[in-house]
Amino acid sequence: MSTPPQSSTSRAPEAVAVPGPDPHSYARPDQVRVRHVDLDWDLSFAQRALAGRATYRIERVDPAAPLVLDTRELTVESVSWAPAEGAFQGAEWSLGPADPRLGQSLTVALPEPATRVRVVYRAGASDGLQWLDPAQTSGAHPFLYSQSQAILARTFWPCQDSPGVRTTFDATVRVDRDLRVVMSAEDHSDRAARPADRTYRFHMPQPVPSYLVAIAAGDLEFRDLGPRSGVWAEPAVLERAAWELADTEKMIAAAEQLYGPYRWGRYDVLILPPAFPFGGMENPRLTFATPTILAGDRSLVSLVAHELAHSWSGNLVTNATWADLWLNEGFTTYFERRLVEALYGPERAEMEASLGLADLRVDFADVAADPAAQHLRRDLSGHDPDDGMNAVPYDKGALLLRTLERAWGRERFDAFLQAWFEQHAFTSVTTDDFLAELGRAGGAPEGVDVRAWIDGPGIPDGAALPSTPAFEAVDRHVAELLAGKARVTQLPVKGWSPQEWIHFLQRLDGRADPKLLARLDEAFGLTRTGNAEVLAVWLRLSIGADYGPAMGRLEEFLTRVGRRKFLTPLYKALVARGPDGAKRARAIYGKARAGYHSLARDVLDEVVGWSAG
Repeated sequence: MSTPPQSSTSRAPEAVAVPGPDPHSYARPDQVRVRHVDLDWDLSFAQRALAGRATYRIERVDPAAPLVLDTRELTVESVSWAPAEGAFQGAEWSLGPADPRLGQSLTVALPEPATRVRVVYRAGASDGLQWLDPAQTSGAHPFLYSQSQAILARTFWPCQDSPGVRTTFDATVRVDRDLRVVMSAEDHSDRAARPADRTYRFHMPQPVPSYLVAIAAGDLEFRDLGPRSGVWAEPAVLERAAWELADTEKMIAAAEQLYGPYRWGRYDVLILPPAFPFGGMENPRLTFATPTILAGDRSLVSLVAHELAHSWSGNLVTNATWADLWLNEGFTTYFERRLVEALYGPERAEMEASLGLADLRVDFADVAADPAAQHLRRDLSGHDPDDGMNAVPYDKGALLLRTLERAWGRERFDAFLQAWFEQHAFTSVTTDDFLAELGRAGGAPEGVDVRAWIDGPGIPDGAALPSTPAFEAVDRHVAELLAGKARVTQLPVKGWSPQEWIHFLQRLDGRADPKLLARLDEAFGLTRTGNAEVLAVWLRLSIGADYGPAMGRLEEFLTRVGRRKFLTPLYKALVARGPDGAKRARAIYGKARAGYHSLARDVLDEVVGWSAG
């Protein structure tokens, strides 16, 4: 876009053209840091646009330095500054060169008395905001939600868009439809009624990084789950959601027993429409979640356990840059499985850890040509940080912590983690901070080469690998079935968990023919299953075996669900079938693409070879 006219006739400051301390942000928080922001937003569903004003309270470390903010495809209308007390006046400002990934720096000159800065701007088509038509929701109303991780906050508000910068914020939001607005903050509105002036107010007293500032608006209703937890959802979904998430309050109590008090006041969950590209997003006080977790049997609520665990690892203690994502996701995955163990037993926790290990091995194979992509600490300079969001930081990170737990003993390791959360609360940390903390605790235990885990490929020797008798039994049944020693109707599936079904189907991958899949489908109705996790694996297996009866459900699934975890392997499996499969993939993708989030499209365009022409 062209640079808007300056709000001052004076010469604009030289725009920043290269990133600062964080390779994915132009911000220079070591010189000038935002400490608080007041957001004033107008949401227009008619125009699919956000018109905004952001007012920043700043800390000036270097009195001669400008304020530098990150923006991407924003129309900046004016910039002004003010002292601590007094009126705003026009500021000298400029936008830097546009980078397709990082966007543009907004550089604001700061006169000596300036302690506040105000930016008036507009966000139209934004990768961080998805505006949904009623047909993409569960009712008759449109919907809006944000997704900021990793560096999409800058697409709908100018910010120091680095996880190393934490700010408090207040927000006033007006909307042009009779819809409910929610945010990842204290909600000062009546949950039972929508204000007549369609104005909502929010307050976040704890400092958070920009990627955790989240907003949604839709035909939403609320249901309490406990004294400090509840669920938001569209009316047609609310009853199912409340039943599925009934254990949320127990999860909070179990998490506090493990690693100390919950520090965010309330913990609510928002069930989004199916277009949401992830399973969940840990926005503080208000987890955003996919409706694919509503399996009808509470079997997929480990996702909620994961997002709740982020209230300690990720939200309370945050990776300072995306190179250290494992400090968020590895810690959280480990914590999640401890919660699952506490609530549902060690066998289920081991099954989920085993499935995670299988995912990790798949991702290791995908990046086999680049061993550095298997490191926990990964240099992502020059890459989109989203490139690092695979099973490596999640499951390799969790496996390192599991290995430390086994070597030290659970009691000592739990004390270490609780101290980590307490001593680094509301700060952003690096892998070197973790290593220093490990050193203060006596150093790595004998036999655990922590450096090899962090800066080396693969899984080092001595890892505490999960194992489960349930999966060992499934493996025996698969072997007997494939050897012709057992019939499908003899499989002892009564009482199988979804995790056992997933493992069973994964073990058949590449080894089953259409006749076997037909017998399984006839006996167990797998094409009709309502469990999205099981269905996604079944559909991938069906593509590989060319099992035609599942193809109708495949197209229905791909055109309805936007969760990238499911979409990517299914489209890859179609493309792997050769020219006919690739043609089918592009045909389905052509129908579904407009309804996918940009984070899904960015990956899938390449998978299917999509061209707008």
